Amino acid sequence: QVQLVESGGGSVQAGESLRLSCTASGNIFSANTMGWFRQGPNNQRWYVATLWSEGTLNYAESVRGRFTITRDKNTVHLQMNNLKPEDTNVYYCNLLVHSSRTNYWGEGTRVAVSS
Repeated sequence: QVQLVESGGGSVQAGESLRLSCTASGNIFSANTMGWFRQGPNNQRWYVATLWSEGTLNYAESVRGRFTITRDKNTVHLQMNNLKPEDTNVYYCNLLVHSSRTNYWGEGTRVAVSS
């Protein structure tokens, strides 16, 4: 079993910054991807940024240049700069175990950006 605990959401003005953090515990295999997703149309979760355990980074086009994902062992951070009202959403931490293709999710942390 894997647990993901998120922190760092909040309410800010446009142009300000927030930092989200997520720590994974439990049966975490070494080959995995951790990242952040947010809710999109039809309640689907869309990836914001992901970071493979071997170092590969991926960013959604809408956040590239503003958001930075980093990782320290089983903790992943999302530094969000120059936030825009359209970034308002619930952000979910995700861990994908490569060997079993199992996804684990955090409970979500809310980010609200006002103009």
